[in-house]
Amino acid sequence: MTSGSEPNAGGGMPRQIAFGSNYTFSEYLNRLLWWLAQPAFRFSPRLFYFWRNNLLRLFGARIGAGVKIYPSARITFPWNLEIGPRTVIAWDVVLYNLGPIKIGSDVIISQYAHLCAGNHDFRSPDFRLLRDPICVGDGVWIAADVFIGPGVTVGDGSVVYARSVVTSDVPERSVFAGHPAKLVSKIDTP
Repeated sequence: MTSGSEPNAGGGMPRQIAFGSNYTFSEYLNRLLWWLAQPAFRFSPRLFYFWRNNLLRLFGARIGAGVKIYPSARITFPWNLEIGPRTVIAWDVVLYNLGPIKIGSDVIISQYAHLCAGNHDFRSPDFRLLRDPICVGDGVWIAADVFIGPGVTVGDGSVVYARSVVTSDVPERSVFAGHPAKLVSKIDTP
């Protein structure tokens, strides 16, 4: 099954991109069921964190105690999500978890942040899907409108300033900012 085309860098005919082979039948089925459950998630009252957590658990997510996920957060595949206790996923956060996303305890992911654990191998003829995991350590603050790219690890106790683009690992107890994000300072206090 092919869908769409991509221009050839050499100026020749565009190559066809195959999208149908990226998922198994069970993934397609789970995606359909999750899509049907979306209204129960998105239209639940703001303070119904327990409801959204349990709905995500029903679809295979591992959600710790006291997690607060806002109803406008967008989670692509709940079965690829793990969140530690007392973490907050704020308004309009996108967890594009084609690959696994693991978020530690006591984390704040602020509004409009985007964690992208999916990519494509643009060098392969079939534009193969890559599912590089994202890991966010304990006690991390991902500020507003931050983009975290595929395969990135954000170390324990780190802060990523608003509107930063993170494409490489953030060491523990570090403050990163910018596009691309770079080390601003280290955090000395616990």
